[in-house]
Amino acid sequence: MAYHVDGTIGEVSTHVYLKSNVAPEQYSFEIVKSYPHDKHAYTQGLFYRNGYLYEGTGQNGESSLRKVKFEKGEVLSIFNMEQEYFGEGITYCDGKIIQLTWTAQKAFVMDPETFEQVDVFDPKTSNGQGWGITTMNDELVISDGTNILTFLNPKDYSHLKTVEVYDNAGKVTNLNELEYINGKIFANVWLTDRIVIINPETGRVEGDLNLKNILTSRERLRLNQNDDVLNGIAWDAENNRLFVTGKRWPKLFEIKIKGFTSIPKMKF
Repeated sequence: MAYHVDGTIGEVSTHVYLKSNVAPEQYSFEIVKSYPHDKHAYTQGLFYRNGYLYEGTGQNGESSLRKVKFEKGEVLSIFNMEQEYFGEGITYCDGKIIQLTWTAQKAFVMDPETFEQVDVFDPKTSNGQGWGITTMNDELVISDGTNILTFLNPKDYSHLKTVEVYDNAGKVTNLNELEYINGKIFANVWLTDRIVIINPETGRVEGDLNLKNILTSRERLRLNQNDDVLNGIAWDAENNRLFVTGKRWPKLFEIKIKGFTSIPKMKF
């Protein structure tokens, strides 16, 4: 509220941009193993479940949901979206698979065995777009290409909160595919070789993983499009394996993060 010289009252709005006073830890990686990956798959989402990888792909007319035997790169089951939809991130939650769409303001809820649609909802993100999604305990977390993460209740898809993501330089935008790993959210940053490690309570980027050299220079030259970039993170909690891939990449990689100790051995 502000008082003008003529005695009238107006409103003043401000927006505070957050910035961390601590730079993220910088991490490198080592490749444990590589596997074949469908080089035509425009990877938008990835998760691991019961020995298989599930992959969501994008582009109108090419969008799909797949169950993959990743050791051989073999697609065991596939559901193809209608032409009008551009598929985005996927996650498993409460016995169902959720797949986002880019601009249709729809998230499809699928049976994990048959890939039949059982529900649909509007994620209501900050800009109406869907990019990445992950399951964090009893919450869904969605990215939309900005620096904002939207948290939903998976029971009724109601809005819980939003969290802004930032590092010591300010807002971290273009957040894409997400994976929740033992208290942290790992996020691809679109058009880069970065995976940022986010504190979901504060939005602060605590770690920055550089995967620049995961593909050889020859493999990069064989990519056809400028947006054939790193995208896809999957975590096998039982065996403590971290998988990454990219859009139309020829390989899926199992990697270890050098010097990173925040992924403890899980007990079952």
